[in-house]
Amino acid sequence: MAKPSSVVIVGGGHNGLIAAAYLARAGFKVTLLERLTVLGGAAVSALAFPGVEARLSRYSYLVSLLPKRIIKDLDLDIRFARRRYSSYTPDPGSSVGLLVDNQDPVATRSSFRSIGADSDADAWTRFYQCTRRIAETVFPSLCEPLLTRSEQRTMFGDDTLWDQFIEQPLGEVIESSFSSDLVRGVVLTDGLIGTFTEAKAKNLAANRCFLYHVIGNGTGDWDVPIGGMGSVTSAMSTSARKSGATLITGAEVTSVDPDGEVTYLHNETQHSIRTDYILANVSSTELNRLIGVDHGAENEINGAQAKVNLMLRRLPKLKDSSLDPAAAFGGTFHINELYSQLQSAYDQAASGSIPNPVPAEIYCHSLADSSILSPELQASGAQTLTVFALHIPNHLVTESNNDQFRSQIEAAVLSSLDSVLGESIRDVIMTDENGDPCVETKTTLDLEHALRLPGGNIFQQPLDWPFVEDAEDLTSPAKKWGVETKWDRVLFCGSSAKRGGAVSGIGGQNAAMAILEAD
Repeated sequence: MAKPSSVVIVGGGHNGLIAAAYLARAGFKVTLLERLTVLGGAAVSALAFPGVEARLSRYSYLVSLLPKRIIKDLDLDIRFARRRYSSYTPDPGSSVGLLVDNQDPVATRSSFRSIGADSDADAWTRFYQCTRRIAETVFPSLCEPLLTRSEQRTMFGDDTLWDQFIEQPLGEVIESSFSSDLVRGVVLTDGLIGTFTEAKAKNLAANRCFLYHVIGNGTGDWDVPIGGMGSVTSAMSTSARKSGATLITGAEVTSVDPDGEVTYLHNETQHSIRTDYILANVSSTELNRLIGVDHGAENEINGAQAKVNLMLRRLPKLKDSSLDPAAAFGGTFHINELYSQLQSAYDQAASGSIPNPVPAEIYCHSLADSSILSPELQASGAQTLTVFALHIPNHLVTESNNDQFRSQIEAAVLSSLDSVLGESIRDVIMTDENGDPCVETKTTLDLEHALRLPGGNIFQQPLDWPFVEDAEDLTSPAKKWGVETKWDRVLFCGSSAKRGGAVSGIGGQNAAMAILEAD
């Protein structure tokens, strides 16, 4: 290009870094502005506890939707660990549970039998063969221009599959496929993570959430990033810088003029940049605030989860003494997530109460990747735990009660864990250098404060289908790639893009492609 175009990216989360790398490589003058002192947004690692050398993935923690195509395009130095175990789910009130071992189908079938769900073993295989077919069909399209509903349905090649997973409430296919309350609950959780809804909700919110959870890279596998989530965004920022992008941290954007000007504060000095394009790697709520537009009360967005990070001296004992805790915690450990319990928890939360028991799931990053621990911690047997509690909607918390609510949630989550363990989780929690328990709890309001996620919604807004309705206008590059805003020179490049949500880089790639096509 005789005169390179310029782009300002507002927000230094992973999608902004991906967009910066693509556009800088194409010859654009790219400036990325991040208000925090570190890049990465929700995909960061942190030393969360004083004197404890463990780099926890503080917010997001697993990766599935980051396309190998993006990793290759941008020469990202990222490695992942594949977990042997898919999940372990204790049967509440008993000493048995369901262990799904990806490498041992015989052991998995035996585990189904142990919980009285032998007939669901074959149904499990058939069900996830179906989701694998969906993944192989849908995922490759996410880095291409949007398909219409009719085009996507034709690509499915199976009207029954389309109707079951796209047209009908998710709970219907789950109930028709499985008989066990426990098995049904394990399957449903992928439709609820970050989404406050019911299995049979008519708005199909669970279906959209479920779809994104089972299509990653055509397999649906969720992997552990070696070195923690911070290693992922570190690789992205390295790629962006090497490509020629300017990345500025501690830069608080104060206003956006949709005609092409961004004003920000850096080192207590106000700066303005004129630019050809503005990429918003922030929520639609935040973008409206920066432009000076009232987003309207009808567009209130709410999250529905709490995050609890812990450091343990060792893994806790299980009620099933014959099972190695390393196997149980080697995948997703489901806690009080029977299908019936998930519905009860939803009903309690919808009526204004903290669910009892709190449904939650655990991930032990350090079992798959000990590099996040110091050599001393590794030798001691210490482990990390990340707990993701479901059905904790934002309407339960306010600015005035947040501290009290955080304490209540923390106690409720630890009690929920205790109900399915062979000993109290409190007995194995480490203490930091100040003698305080290594427990860090984040409410939806905490997420809003730290990351400006509206209502603490981890997806920034309700998830969209990865396709558009047949009548939708796709005439402009921005619309074609699902990154349009109300303003021609301003595009979404993050989770508020049409195919945003989760650590995927897809919103950033899609925005870059739209600008390259338009320029």
